[in-house]
Amino acid sequence: MIASDGCRDGTGRVVVLGTGGTIAGRASRATDLVGYTAGELGIADLLAGLGLPVDGLPEAEQVAQIDSKNMDLPTWQRLLESLAHHLDRPDVAGVVVTHGTDTLEETAFVLQSLLAPTKPVVLTCAMRPATALAPDGPQNLSDAVCLARHPGAQGVLVVCAGRVHGPMEVSKAHTYRIDAFDSGDAGPLAAIEHGCVRQWRAWPGQGAGPEPQGRQRLAVFLSLSALPRVELLYSHACADGSLVRALLAHSPADAPRLQGLVVAGTGNGSLHHRLEDALHEAMNRGVRVVRATRCASGQVTPAPGDRFEPSHGLSPVKARLALMLELIGP
Repeated sequence: MIASDGCRDGTGRVVVLGTGGTIAGRASRATDLVGYTAGELGIADLLAGLGLPVDGLPEAEQVAQIDSKNMDLPTWQRLLESLAHHLDRPDVAGVVVTHGTDTLEETAFVLQSLLAPTKPVVLTCAMRPATALAPDGPQNLSDAVCLARHPGAQGVLVVCAGRVHGPMEVSKAHTYRIDAFDSGDAGPLAAIEHGCVRQWRAWPGQGAGPEPQGRQRLAVFLSLSALPRVELLYSHACADGSLVRALLAHSPADAPRLQGLVVAGTGNGSLHHRLEDALHEAMNRGVRVVRATRCASGQVTPAPGDRFEPSHGLSPVKARLALMLELIGP
């Protein structure tokens, strides 16, 4: 286990990319924490609220201005293009991305899978809008800038409420509290306390070599007009497989062909027998099926002879993304 403290401030420029979210949200009343509109304030306004001297402000760029529940392929593509550009700059030490909490874990997974950056890419967020009596966004953004400057930090990281999470494990675990994210059994990578980074686990990709064909895979993703169609299903009491059969029977003319299914099973990935029968039918028709679990912690241990592909410990939403990325190749 790594156990290190660091208050050192590295050299190099930090770039902050804004995509909207609650951190940029605005409500008509300071006491309104749910009826706000996300993505109202620009990234320059958020940085100005940190009280830094003008010559100490990071470089800022507005990539998008959306509620992250509406995250889509074009926004991911714009963000990836901007990140690739800034990460290639020798003067840039790290990049911060402000993001909504709803799909932050999905964006973190996509960015790490396609970029595997050797510099830090720090996603941060807020659970309260910028107009709240006590907004949490300014502290999260300040912590993210601190981490982006931290010597040795690398990979895609998520900062919220003083904790640093990795892209493979992080998930939104609470609907309301400001400490909304969790890393399950693995635990957080680090904490940020009074501007000091306390690291417990290795940064994403630390010690690993460059991803083979990484640039080629990113180029393919950036050229897509649509992602491969992979749907997510849950096993539950009284499941009958009708959704699987409906997906197999109906393919809208304007939708991509169904290529994959991720099923979140109960417990150790167990499935209602009627749903399991339908999934075998899908496999026999060329649809790939990945088995995950709907449990918040733990991972599926495949049984001998299991025909379904394992999720390798990924949550159902990340297993879906992993299969989609695998289907685009190369």
